[in-house]
Amino acid sequence: MEVNVLNIKGQETGRKVTLNESIFGIEPNDHVLYLDVKQYLGNQRQGTAKAKERSEHSGSTRKLGRQKGGGGARRGDINSPVLVGGARVFGPRPRDYRTKLNLKTKVLARKSALSYKAQENAIVVVEDFNFETPKTKEMLNIVNNLKLNTNKVLFVLPAENKNIYLSSRNVKGFNVQAAANIHAYGILNANTIVITENSLPVIENILNK
Repeated sequence: MEVNVLNIKGQETGRKVTLNESIFGIEPNDHVLYLDVKQYLGNQRQGTAKAKERSEHSGSTRKLGRQKGGGGARRGDINSPVLVGGARVFGPRPRDYRTKLNLKTKVLARKSALSYKAQENAIVVVEDFNFETPKTKEMLNIVNNLKLNTNKVLFVLPAENKNIYLSSRNVKGFNVQAAANIHAYGILNANTIVITENSLPVIENILNK
């Protein structure tokens, strides 16, 4: 699959790059994508939610009413979950939501996500660029020149670039990542992926090991 290389003014440079079929042209595996996205979202969770259960509530343990004949549900002391202000049954407890996936699974998930975006023609390749100082206005100019919707755009760079990152962090839905750090959730969550020219060899080197 060939894609035109654009400059930051949105103009064609006259050059084309060929997207590697083994990365951008495979048959996407939906189940692997599900596993990878589930792992990513689970790893973002703090897992600190906690609710007091019956044994942890303070209050008298005196039985408030007789076992039968009251016309309602059985209840014991004032901490009973059936009473207003009582404890919670099977409430959340602190836990670790992190899971592990095999490396081959994660690689296949990223390939599947990139292939979906290639099928949707949602991949734009631009020349490498840099900012001397962080300026959000310059970043927005690039987005406007490329005629992109600023809602959910993923910029992929060959390496971390502080000035470009700082220029984009105030834009809602805008995400800048190094090619080595891209993941399936970030790719799928973006409406458009803008890949700089020198990022493609980095992606191929990582995903075709």
